[in-house]
Amino acid sequence: MIFIETELKGAYIIELEQKHDHRGFFARTFCAKEFEAHGLKPAVAQCNLSFNYKKGTLRGMHYQISPAAETKLVRCTQGAIYDVIIDMRPESPTFLQHIGVELTAENHRALYVPEMFAHGYQALTDGAEVVYQVGEFYTPGYERGLRYDDPFFNIQWPLEVTEISEKDANWPLMRMMSVGGTQPR
Repeated sequence: MIFIETELKGAYIIELEQKHDHRGFFARTFCAKEFEAHGLKPAVAQCNLSFNYKKGTLRGMHYQISPAAETKLVRCTQGAIYDVIIDMRPESPTFLQHIGVELTAENHRALYVPEMFAHGYQALTDGAEVVYQVGEFYTPGYERGLRYDDPFFNIQWPLEVTEISEKDANWPLMRMMSVGGTQPR
């Protein structure tokens, strides 16, 4: 695996180190030892799959707070997505900054999302399928979220939002939250 640190400290794009032969290629997609060597948490508590019928579908922006803060390793296995993360760590030099990365079935990239990063994505194709390895169990009482269209972040989604859950459309705006986005004011 090839680990490329993003401008948000602790967040990595992970590219495959492909071994090609006449059959195609082979590549490791996860190795606890390699993750630890880069200072990443290799724990996997759950694996999730989401399938999106229509391009423009948006899921997010989600995260969990301590003691249930979760890491994620996100990979698009069919179609394409635009994946966005926001650093919600108040002590971080990149607090409240975000990046977006295109993950596709063709580029085979994954995005490692550290604890206390809000995460969401938009399907760029019909039939986009996304696999997540998650480092903590889903714990509803510790779940938080941010509005995908919050003017504070001004995220430039590539497409018009065609589908979104009621819950995701109604997360609070950043100005309504306490420092670190841990709870509504």
